[in-house]
Amino acid sequence: MALPQLLFPYSSLFRRLPVLRYNSIACFVLFLVACSSSAISQQVLTYHNNNARTGTNFSESILTPSNVNSGSFGKLFTLEADGLVDAQPLYMSAVAIPGNGTHNLLIVATEHGTVYAFDADTGAKIWRIRTLKSGETTSDDRGCDQVTPEIGITSTPVISRPAGSNGVIYVVAMSKDSSGNYHQRLHALNATNGGELYNGPVEIEAKYPGTGDNSSGGFVVFDPAQYKERSGLLLLEGEVYLTWGSHCDDRPYTGWVMGYNATTLKQETVLNVTPNGNEGAIWGSGAGLMADTLGNIFFLDANGIFGSSLNASGFPDSGDYGNAFIRLTTKGGLAVADYFEMYDGQNESNNDVDLGSGGAILLSPMKDASGNTWNLAAGAGKDSNIYLVNRDSMGKFNSSKNRNYQTLSGVLPGGVWSMPAYFNNRLYYGPVGGPILAFEFKNAKLLGTPVAKTTTSFEYPGANPSISCDNGKDGIVWAAENVSPAILHAYNAFNLQELYNTNQAAGGRDEFGSGNKFITPMVANGKVYVGTTSGVGVFGLLAGK
Repeated sequence: MALPQLLFPYSSLFRRLPVLRYNSIACFVLFLVACSSSAISQQVLTYHNNNARTGTNFSESILTPSNVNSGSFGKLFTLEADGLVDAQPLYMSAVAIPGNGTHNLLIVATEHGTVYAFDADTGAKIWRIRTLKSGETTSDDRGCDQVTPEIGITSTPVISRPAGSNGVIYVVAMSKDSSGNYHQRLHALNATNGGELYNGPVEIEAKYPGTGDNSSGGFVVFDPAQYKERSGLLLLEGEVYLTWGSHCDDRPYTGWVMGYNATTLKQETVLNVTPNGNEGAIWGSGAGLMADTLGNIFFLDANGIFGSSLNASGFPDSGDYGNAFIRLTTKGGLAVADYFEMYDGQNESNNDVDLGSGGAILLSPMKDASGNTWNLAAGAGKDSNIYLVNRDSMGKFNSSKNRNYQTLSGVLPGGVWSMPAYFNNRLYYGPVGGPILAFEFKNAKLLGTPVAKTTTSFEYPGANPSISCDNGKDGIVWAAENVSPAILHAYNAFNLQELYNTNQAAGGRDEFGSGNKFITPMVANGKVYVGTTSGVGVFGLLAGK
């Protein structure tokens, strides 16, 4: 469902609340709306279901632990695409297509620079467009094996769909022209036919005051050749926000966040979080920026320079926030409002053991044993720790000890190149080389020992779990295994006992393609959609079951 649109009527109220109170009320409404959404048509318009990135569809009443088994559930069909599907597929309900009736649409983007709209129920192709200009190709892999052999659309798009609208799909695509120049462009596509809107696409260009990597004349300059857009796009209060990852950490690069007006595609705000240093990419293994309903953005920054010389307010004099957990405000333009940096953060960054490999998540308000309410966010990266921050006061930097809300050390062996999910007071993490682990909160603290774990271990990059339930009942954890052929798993969310996997049916009935890293299963209206290296596998209840 589209939480940004669902919460829109409340946004003016939230903007009037004091800063130290916003999280309790905003998150209460966010989760209240999510939990009462079964009467609303299911839609998945952004990465991991909502801007909190909880990964949970609360209105899935068709799929239950009793019918998700190899006897009644399996592959319905596969959708062929022209390149790797690195982006999470998105789902739009009841879109009126001129001359072709009304369809539930599955939006699929590929590394070949293509966007498809399929009928999500039958697999029929409704439309297909290429994002390249005349004479262009997709980008080569820039000598890096992270996205290969071509780079087109890597990040999950985001869709705007106000009530009564057929919707606009925002996509970032990379390309290369006949002169060898590289381009990054933002597209706004009409959901009914894929046509460009708002005089798009627009060329992505930026500069920011600083003397760091690729600077000139007192500004760091965005070089489109040096970046790929890996993190899922964020739509927040009429702005589309973009961030940028590197190619295999090959310098020069710095940490960019950019905001574009959703109806004009005009660039309205730019921030660089390592402007006088280097590195600091924002990629999160495909996870999108998080946001609350007051226009605050949260994310994990990757390895880079942290300016440990602090001003009187505890912020780096240099403005460099490499390897940090960051909160931005957006009113009046992007700005760092708070952060948490580990006491040994620069050392971890220097050794490429950084936070930025994982996606972070906003949690619902929690009460401790004394009745105090805490508004938390969680994040983890390569160092095997889970970091919880108080979103109202994140902890900043201290050279001798961490001052964040809570740290669970060493609980994610293998590290995290993935995104957790959150459901019924539990965090579900899928570290590299290990099982999916369910950690439970008690009195607003995360228990150090998981309360459940899968029997399956997930090789690199671990697992990106997503969850379906019916108003908190019949919870199912879904995860894709990055092997060949890929394996889709379903687990009971309460005890993580396996309900189903695609290897259970005889004769390879449910095989659906080769595994693809960072893929997150998407669940909507009784079906599960999983990207692969060549398309999308579609699963649901089998005919007659």
